[in-house]
Amino acid sequence: MKPDKILSLIGLATKAGRCVSGEFMTERETKCGRATLVIVAEDSSDNTKKKFRDMCEFYKVPIYFYGDKDTLGHAMGKEFRASLAILDEGFAKGIQKQFETVNE
Repeated sequence: MKPDKILSLIGLATKAGRCVSGEFMTERETKCGRATLVIVAEDSSDNTKKKFRDMCEFYKVPIYFYGDKDTLGHAMGKEFRASLAILDEGFAKGIQKQFETVNE
């Protein structure tokens, strides 16, 4: 399944130290220009979704809404996470490619 590949890539990025999570860290990395992709859990609050959507639009960072907080946290080997940022261009491209194949 393609969604499993997305979670696998998130896990690999985390192990490589190229992924940050949590609202504060995701926001900081996006504003610093280091984030190449942002993923927000679909079960996040509307305010959180709007905040990250607007921020990513302003800083021109691709954003996807995927999975739930538990799933994203589990993929990173942590507890639930509402948002995460991928800091590596290669991982970001791989995840975006998986999202595009899922949406076809």
